[in-house]
Amino acid sequence: MSSTKSEKGSLLPSAQPAQPVPETSQRRKYVTFAVLVLCAFLQLGQYIHGFWFRRAPEQQHFPPASAEHSSLCPQVAPLVPEKSTDLYSGLAETFETKEFLFRAVDLLAGAVRIPTQSYDDLGPIGEDPRWEAFAPFHEYLLKSYPQVHATLNLTKVNTYGLVYHWKGTNSTLKPLLLTGHQDVVPVNPETYDEWVHPPFSGYFDGQYVWGRGSRDDKSGLIGVMTGIELLLERGFRPARSVVLAFGFDEEVSGKRGASALGEYLYETYGKDSFAMIVDEGGKITESYGGVFAVPSVGEKGYIDVRFELAAPGGHSSVPPAHTTIGMLARLIVEYENNQIEAVLSRNTPTYWHAECLAAYAPDLPDSIKDSMKYAGGSDEALRAAQEELFKDPTFKALVGTTTAVDIVSGGVKSNALPENVMAIANHRIATDSSVEEVKKHSTAILKTLATEFNLSYTAFGTSVTGDEPGYGMLTLSDAWGTALNPAPVSPVDGEDAAPFKLLSGTIKSTYKAHRALEEDVIPVIPSLVSGNTDTRYYWNLTSHIFRYSHYHAGSGTGLNGVHTINEACNATNLVEMMRFFTTLILNADESPAL
Repeated sequence: MSSTKSEKGSLLPSAQPAQPVPETSQRRKYVTFAVLVLCAFLQLGQYIHGFWFRRAPEQQHFPPASAEHSSLCPQVAPLVPEKSTDLYSGLAETFETKEFLFRAVDLLAGAVRIPTQSYDDLGPIGEDPRWEAFAPFHEYLLKSYPQVHATLNLTKVNTYGLVYHWKGTNSTLKPLLLTGHQDVVPVNPETYDEWVHPPFSGYFDGQYVWGRGSRDDKSGLIGVMTGIELLLERGFRPARSVVLAFGFDEEVSGKRGASALGEYLYETYGKDSFAMIVDEGGKITESYGGVFAVPSVGEKGYIDVRFELAAPGGHSSVPPAHTTIGMLARLIVEYENNQIEAVLSRNTPTYWHAECLAAYAPDLPDSIKDSMKYAGGSDEALRAAQEELFKDPTFKALVGTTTAVDIVSGGVKSNALPENVMAIANHRIATDSSVEEVKKHSTAILKTLATEFNLSYTAFGTSVTGDEPGYGMLTLSDAWGTALNPAPVSPVDGEDAAPFKLLSGTIKSTYKAHRALEEDVIPVIPSLVSGNTDTRYYWNLTSHIFRYSHYHAGSGTGLNGVHTINEACNATNLVEMMRFFTTLILNADESPAL
């Protein structure tokens, strides 16, 4: 329909020569026309909306995000002590000297030279002599930190667990708990020749301290102890108590170490008794053209699912259609092909992580930045961001529940049908999932094949196929009885986020001071660590648990050498870790919000 402008500038239907129309009929025509125009606009809007979000992510064009993204990932200002300014300034001068760098190197190197290896098959303490490796390490700490041992009260828990109590002057303040572990992953003797420097040499090449535990986690333990020694040397006395807890079997799940430490701390201090906990974990990393600090505010859950399959044996010359190994192979393939779908969900650490990348990562694709800007209120935008983000397999694995079949066994002779076979699948459970969800999913996946193979099927103590006996038996179970639900997520925003904000401000001021920068240049973004730490035993002590080591790991995973050959710690980064822990203690001591 053509149109002309009226004198008032509105668009109206153009005049058509016609006979006069009664007023009621004329009004009806105008109403009908208006309704038709409105319907046309609604249909056009629906078409555009559907076309927009059906397009491939790289073709989508959300309204461009503004240059200021802080609303996606709010940041706090760098935080430095206000009451202990002279002490803080004096420490800063110390950290910048070569003399202190060599002191830090010597302290870590000496710790590395004591091979405190923990093994999966360790027997009871007092019976297995391999535990005795920790006694020399305790002697080393006693010798290396005279002020700590003269001032703090030391309690040994389950023989080798260490708890240091630094009593503050104000008992109404919740203490700060700093934790780490004394043990290291064993070194395979067959790999000794592959090390640039021997694994327990503590060799310093002018840049790195080499050896097992130099990164995981003796650098953290030595960083904490050295920070407190420095504060004591300068006469500092805290208002807020500081507690240190060092386990001795973290690398084998902490069953004797942190488990006992958690019970002791709970009995001594009570439920929700600590202002915050900082353990090993997150780091400073480089990705998408930016540098970020990534403290972990949660941990994924964990379960190892054991598949056991039993069927009649016999001579291999008269085999069934499928041996137990053949059936197990089919079951494993079915299991791997039907994993729990990874979904990026709002209000999870990985979602917050994605928001912060969208806000501050220069080289993150624009399609992700634009999608994440609207993901909070648009499911289509969230799915578009997920599709792009999941192209990074590391990020996808961090978001979802992972499945890895790591152990398979069965068969004893090439001409005998195997009667019993077994496999174990490791699962790292998403923060918005649970052990129970993994069990239900695992059970459902294999039910059809169990019926096809005429197997009686029991999953996690419950019969799935009833009491009728089958040709064989399939059993699913928690392999070691160590299933663990995802950790509670520590608050990062709102009224209850003071500890995270204090941690963030400390990270920023440490990074800035260590590089003598004029501006705050490092965003702090919530994240997850890929494994589990000793903090699994400390959940009832506080709702504010952070896994963060303040080690500048550079690009990639930052795990080069950890749990494998050529583990090494950058000496400059070690000094920065010590600066971080002293600043954290001073900031926490002054904070009225914790």
